[in-house]
Amino acid sequence: MQVSAGKIVVLGTGGTIAGKASVAGDNIGYVAGQVDVQELLEAVPGLVQAAQGPLQVEQVAQIDSKDMEFSVWADLAIRCRRYLADETVRAIVITHGTDTLEETAWFLHSVLDAAKPVVLTCAMRPATAMAPDGPQNLLDAMAVATAPGACGVLAVCAGVVHGARQVRKVHPYRVDAFGSDETGPLGWIEEGHVRWAQNRPVALMGWAQSALEKIANGAPWPRVEIVMNYAGARGATVDALVSDGVQGLVVAATGNGSLHYNLQAALEHAQAAGVAVRVTTRCTEGQVLPRAGASLPLGHGLSPVKARVSLMLELLGGGVPV
Repeated sequence: MQVSAGKIVVLGTGGTIAGKASVAGDNIGYVAGQVDVQELLEAVPGLVQAAQGPLQVEQVAQIDSKDMEFSVWADLAIRCRRYLADETVRAIVITHGTDTLEETAWFLHSVLDAAKPVVLTCAMRPATAMAPDGPQNLLDAMAVATAPGACGVLAVCAGVVHGARQVRKVHPYRVDAFGSDETGPLGWIEEGHVRWAQNRPVALMGWAQSALEKIANGAPWPRVEIVMNYAGARGATVDALVSDGVQGLVVAATGNGSLHYNLQAALEHAQAAGVAVRVTTRCTEGQVLPRAGASLPLGHGLSPVKARVSLMLELLGGGVPV
């Protein structure tokens, strides 16, 4: 249910947006996750007006997102589920680091029934930068959270709205570090107003809500690892992972799912031993097209990191990604 009024819940998880450097203007040598999310919000002029209502602020975690843990994902998802069911909540905004934002976005998309907007935002420069990008991204996130038609799990950065399935970090340093796949972004924020693209967001019930129930009840997360195909690839890593008890493997293949014959053989042996295997591509655009007679299943058109999230949820009984 989309509500036209109500409070916005802001959940902080740390990241560069909450980072500090010892020297103003140092955009690389900073420590992420240092500034409390309440302090971040208070430093942004006009944020309360942009929210168009009351804010409820909670610090879920205070980490560099490269160190994201399953426990944080579980806490975040359980809180989001509770607030989405609350009729007094209009939307949720999550401050997040950039490194694993795309994985968190896809995880939340998969496990939540998000008829209201769940907006992840971030920054590429720390809060102590001479020209930090976090404040504008927060304002833009509020604009999206209150925009007519907003729904589902979205990511907002550098004035662009991305969908959870499409969003990907495409640059290690520049402020506009995120892109969408060939379908393009869902919209843009221009002077506090959202202009939706033709492929505007559509509310979808998360395909893996049953997996979240198991996570909430303490079920262990399945172990799924990623391997890559490259010149001279061998199967020793796969064999070692199987011996170590891995439950799933995602392979970032070359081209249209092509694999070195040694790696392919090891993956087929792993599958025969009961390990779930999914094939994706190293290519940053497009997806692997099915080939007749292929022995290994594909990763539902997802990037390797998102296919890993999906396979974990599948192994928890969550179903098949949509």
